[in-house]
Amino acid sequence: MTNVDEIRSRVILGEFGVRNVHTTEFPGNYPGYDDTWDMQKFQKNFRIDVVHLDESSMEFDMVGIDAAIANAFRRILLAEVPTMAIEKVFIYNNTSIVQDEVLAHRLGLIPIKADPRLFEYRNTEEEGSEIDTIQLQLKIKCSKNPRASKDSSDPRELYLNHMVYSKDIRWVPIGNQADVFADSSIGPVHDDILIAQLRPGQELDIIMHCVKGIGKDHAKFSPVATASYRLLPEITLLEPVEGEKKELCLDWKKVAKVVNSRLDTCSREVLRHEDLKNVVKLGRVRDHFIFTVESTGILPPDVLVTEAIKVLMAKCQRFLSELDSAETV
Repeated sequence: MTNVDEIRSRVILGEFGVRNVHTTEFPGNYPGYDDTWDMQKFQKNFRIDVVHLDESSMEFDMVGIDAAIANAFRRILLAEVPTMAIEKVFIYNNTSIVQDEVLAHRLGLIPIKADPRLFEYRNTEEEGSEIDTIQLQLKIKCSKNPRASKDSSDPRELYLNHMVYSKDIRWVPIGNQADVFADSSIGPVHDDILIAQLRPGQELDIIMHCVKGIGKDHAKFSPVATASYRLLPEITLLEPVEGEKKELCLDWKKVAKVVNSRLDTCSREVLRHEDLKNVVKLGRVRDHFIFTVESTGILPPDVLVTEAIKVLMAKCQRFLSELDSAETV
């Protein structure tokens, strides 16, 4: 790889700094290189490889794209993929030690398992209906356990309903929701989220309204616990590493070799060793992004990625429409 190619495609990790961090391959910057935008070239180089997928997390590689687009995709996942979350909390009775405002805030952050694609955005000037609102109820009262031992001091044995969990929240269908969502289990994603602690005589009587929203408006609408990316690490051995040197590289074969650079955290620890820092070259591939998406459980991670792509496409289409309208003026 020539020096120019390295500047264009690699981020180099040095002992005291990082080089080639900025994108420089714009048209005319490098003589002999054609960096004009070409759709066929982009389609040939761009790809997405799914590395890991389960019900809550996903790891995939996005290759052949600029950092600006990758970051836009990450920000859309965080803030612009809609979900359903508790927006209105009607507290009819709260005799616990938790203040109404704190209780409402805790309830609002509980992830609600409901497909937002089946609902409309709610008009703030109108009352909620079956097409834009989900109604939940939390009604529970703590009492003494008549079967508890007299010598016991354990609240779990002395009291009934003294721990209020998200599993105590019940869905109350509005209109024809019971028929439309007959096969869906609308409610909190997790049953073990602690909401409050009660003592005998204390109770909660609350009605909640869930609406459709995006994380840009409030973090409770964000569909992901985390969405991040990193560049693919690249480790190059400039000369054979043998003998005592290989022990420092944690490879017990006769000659050290790079098995899987993807696992490297780019800590640059190897550069602390005088006999290794000149034979190991650390870098990152500029256009190879390793994405990690962890869902809150409202939607599967692969669905979130698909929805984020749709949002990005809609943004691009809106931008093109604005350009067309500006040209006609």
